[in-house]
Amino acid sequence: MKSGKAVLTAANLVAGYGDHAVCGPLDVEVLSGQVLGMVGENGAGKSTMLRTMIGAQAPLSGDAHVLGLMPDDRSALFRSKVSVLLDEDAYFDSLTIREHLSLVARGHGMADPDAAVESEIGFFELHAVADAFPDQLSSGQRRKLLLASAFIRPFELLVLDEPEQRLDTRMRGLLAQRIARTAKQATAVVMVTHDAEVAQVACTRAVIVDDGGARVVGRDEAVARIRR
Repeated sequence: MKSGKAVLTAANLVAGYGDHAVCGPLDVEVLSGQVLGMVGENGAGKSTMLRTMIGAQAPLSGDAHVLGLMPDDRSALFRSKVSVLLDEDAYFDSLTIREHLSLVARGHGMADPDAAVESEIGFFELHAVADAFPDQLSSGQRRKLLLASAFIRPFELLVLDEPEQRLDTRMRGLLAQRIARTAKQATAVVMVTHDAEVAQVACTRAVIVDDGGARVVGRDEAVARIRR
């Protein structure tokens, strides 16, 4: 995929529940090589808009496309292009960290799944608990497992809802750098974040969600909004 190709587009997109609009309309285009942050107060509708952009819930109006496709996680083609980590504990209780990551890597056809697993375990500093089950992990370790599962597979769009949750300051910094590097490999990233440093390092642009609206701004304005 060439750098600069449209990966995600939203046109007049309004997110909400039933007949109640939470935020929007939003018009935005995310290109390969870009990281779009979504910032705003708790409860403003950031996660709701994020879920609507990728088809996890239906829009009230407008539409979104991912690589020219209507978002549909029932589609094998769509799932092969998009790696998603929402604010959910989407792991297998009966698998260890190593087994879980191996399943994801092999399921997505990684050329060297064992090497990929070891690389993620190393990056997220999980060696000491690699053979532990999720209920034996701290909340931060479980968050690292979910992040490793999102990064280990191929994708053209990476979607993260508050990826910095439950991580210490050092790991937040490493994660921000990795997100930025990931985008430079001709992929696109869309993420909700409340962390100014993560936004400063990783984002190229942002959407500020507030007062029922959603507007596209530059990175510096988004960072200032988080810090105020």
